[in-house]
Amino acid sequence: EGMEGLSVGSVLLTGCDGGLGLGLLKGLLEQPSPPRHIFAACLDPQGKGCGHQPGPKPSCLLADVTDPNSIKAAVRKVQEELGSAGLNLLINNTSTTRRSTLATETAENMSLVYTTNTIGPLQTSQAFLPLLKKAAEAEGQCEMSCSRAAIINISSILGSIEVAEAWEERQDICYRCSKAALNMLTKCLALEYGSSGILCVSVDPGHVTPPLEQGMGPVTLEESVQGVLQLLTQLSATSNGTFWDWRGQRLPW
Repeated sequence: EGMEGLSVGSVLLTGCDGGLGLGLLKGLLEQPSPPRHIFAACLDPQGKGCGHQPGPKPSCLLADVTDPNSIKAAVRKVQEELGSAGLNLLINNTSTTRRSTLATETAENMSLVYTTNTIGPLQTSQAFLPLLKKAAEAEGQCEMSCSRAAIINISSILGSIEVAEAWEERQDICYRCSKAALNMLTKCLALEYGSSGILCVSVDPGHVTPPLEQGMGPVTLEESVQGVLQLLTQLSATSNGTFWDWRGQRLPW
C-alpha cells in the first residue's frame, strides 16, 4: 500500500503540550490531505503546541483530562465547530510518569499516574462518545477505520504483562500498572463501542513515552510519529480491541 497518508475529517489529540503530542500534531498537519479540523488539547493553550507553524492551524483547547468539567467544556467547543458531522478520531495521548522502583514506589505516585494515564482516557472517551457515534453514523460510512470513528489510546510496551520489557532499565511500577490498566480499558471500550462502529486500539509509540535520555531509544520522535500515523491508516474492524506498536507489529497484552 502507498504512503498516501491518513485521511480523516476531524481529530482531537490530548497532551499537545510537548513531546509525542506535539510531534503527532505536527505530523497530522503535514499529512498529504490534513484533517479539516484538528483540535489540540493542551494544559497551556498559549504554549508551543498552538499555531506557530505555517499551514493549517489547529484549534487549541484548554483540557485537563483529570478534570471532568474541563473535558465537558472541550466537548462543547468541539461540538460547536463540528456540528452534526461528529468527531472521527480521538487520540488519548496525555500521559505522565514518576521514576520509581518496587522499593521506592508510593501510593501517591500510583494514584497520581493512574488518574492521568487511565482515568483521563476513560473520562475523555466517555465525554466524546456522542460525537464519535455521530461520525460513525454519518452517511457513506461502512467499514470500521480511523477515518470513520476511532479511539486510539497511546499506551506503552511497558504495560505489556507478557513482554515486561526493560525491567532492568526502569521499573516504574506506577507507569507500568497504569498502562496495563489502560490496555484493559481499550479492550472494554472496544467491546462496548464496537457495535456503534467505533474502532478502539492501544498503540505503543516506542521509547518516546516515558521520555528516555536523548538518543537512548530505538526510535526518534519523527520515526515514531510517522510509524504511528502509518499504522492508523491500516487499522480496521479486525484490529478492534488490539495492541500495536509504531512499527505496525501486533503486541501481546
